[in-house]
Amino acid sequence: MRIDLRQLEMMDAVAQLGTLTRAADALHVTQPAISSQIRKLEEQVGLPLIEREGRGVRLTESGECVAHHAKRISQILEDLRGDLRQFKSVDKGVLRVAVVSTANYFITEDIARFRTTHPGVEINLRVANRDEILEILAANETDLAITGQPPDDADLVARPFKENPLVVIAPPDHPLIGRVSVGPRDLAQFPFVVREHGSGTRRVMERAFLEHGLECGVACVLSSNEAVKQAVQAGLGLAVISRQTIDLELETGRLMTLQSEQLALERQWFLLYRSYRRLSPTALKFRDQLMVPKAEN
Repeated sequence: MRIDLRQLEMMDAVAQLGTLTRAADALHVTQPAISSQIRKLEEQVGLPLIEREGRGVRLTESGECVAHHAKRISQILEDLRGDLRQFKSVDKGVLRVAVVSTANYFITEDIARFRTTHPGVEINLRVANRDEILEILAANETDLAITGQPPDDADLVARPFKENPLVVIAPPDHPLIGRVSVGPRDLAQFPFVVREHGSGTRRVMERAFLEHGLECGVACVLSSNEAVKQAVQAGLGLAVISRQTIDLELETGRLMTLQSEQLALERQWFLLYRSYRRLSPTALKFRDQLMVPKAEN
């Protein structure tokens, strides 16, 4: 069985766009050309791949299988094109970076610093929670990723590069403010504002309290650090959050931190990438920049 890459590209386009006409427009060919190539592909595999459905088409079960692999192959080919472009010059091409939302508070400064020396590089930055970042990595949709808690995955390289201390925050009029040290049991008496399931910060917080045989009452679940900070300022509860996200609120006195040395909230930021995937020269340059402390640059 001989399958042409162009036929797979057409199957991928049909699967994504739902009609032969739209696929033809996207690939800059005629609709009959797409129909002809898919018929040839059906003859080669000996199975029907698409069925007419109204004005569009529907993939058969075998068509879904072919489209799934066609998408993977298209991504590999795009990676190849990108790598070859960047081998010509480290100052061109696209750098794909995926970070958890908390890392977005510092990564833009690193990207700006990188762009001053590599202005021709286009940066594609995706921000998501930890679980989504791992899915993006698994799908090879990013060159580098940043999370606060690397998974146990032999196919991933995880390199620590920056401290990420977590702190407990409270509004300035909270009854625990002013204490020299606050124990975990003191904190557990009050409700907490937490991030959504899949958040690395929430995982660390829950594990830290469980080490003391405690669970926190949840007052509110929110999907961003900004929403968490606003909720704490409004008095909805305490929260555990990265120290790197609250500089402005501490300076203006809208939030305060509670010292709880018994809680294990020290973390690090990790740079992740696939061990089996060769990084482009641009990704290697950015990786190396992150691994060097700024004071040494």
